[in-house]
Amino acid sequence: MELRHLEYFLAVAERLSFTDAAKRLHVVQSGVSATIRALERELGSDLFARTSQRVTLTAAGRALLPRAREVLHGARAAADAVRQTQGSLYGKVTVGTLTSINLIDMPELLSELRLKHPGVTVGLRAAPSGSAGLVQQVRDGHLDVAFMSLPGPAAADLNVQVLASVPLILVVPDSHPLAGAGAVSLAQIAEFPFVDSPPGFGNRVIVDNAFAAAGLEREVTLEVSDIATATAYIRRGLGIGFLSDFLLPDRTGLDALHIADKELHWRLQVATSAKRHPSAALQAFLHLLAELNPPAEVQARATPST
Repeated sequence: MELRHLEYFLAVAERLSFTDAAKRLHVVQSGVSATIRALERELGSDLFARTSQRVTLTAAGRALLPRAREVLHGARAAADAVRQTQGSLYGKVTVGTLTSINLIDMPELLSELRLKHPGVTVGLRAAPSGSAGLVQQVRDGHLDVAFMSLPGPAAADLNVQVLASVPLILVVPDSHPLAGAGAVSLAQIAEFPFVDSPPGFGNRVIVDNAFAAAGLEREVTLEVSDIATATAYIRRGLGIGFLSDFLLPDRTGLDALHIADKELHWRLQVATSAKRHPSAALQAFLHLLAELNPPAEVQARATPST
């Protein structure tokens, strides 16, 4: 078995398409098919179930998938170690990001990374399923690191650092019955329709958990994946919603209220896999992140204005 066999297997497994895998690998499709057949002969088992319409992993393929990722990751780490002895650093870091979050100056971070390590490339990815999707992609090896937000203690298979913790405030139109109240309870607002992120996004999980813990139900009548757009919908009376202060640069037509009986905080976190040794390129990225954005500095930047 060669590393090339595992690279081809991983390309097909991640796309469930021989055609797409060939495009990614920049080879002809027949070459991908031949390599997979050779690997299947060596292992004595089919790795993919093929029909004219779809490709799926067999039980053997699913068993091989995490091991293939581990082997290829180890091979890249070995190459990194050698290059470091030569004073050079190469590699790619795939970063998962949240939309509309400006607590980290990503352009500055990547500019400094390019300046210090020009051989390192970066791929930025956003997950349509929010923080839950980003975490799963870190676990699956699709992402090296992710900026995300999920409440509760970190899972054992993740290394998670909190970069900032900011309060969530309730935002309502200035024509709303609660406007001007200053502070309200969860029970008072449960009857009103909400604008919120879809399930799986960190801010949605925090608010859902708070209402569940209080034995209350609420109705989210409008879900928006880009939470920064929520203010426009709230302003037009489509619902009320919980937002962080940094998402409210313009409060025209809006009123911000505090929740008297529950403190809600949204946390910005950075997560990597605890099961994979970070590559030299990832270590350089994380080191620069800590250097440019120490938690205390990000916390100060995130403190709501008064």
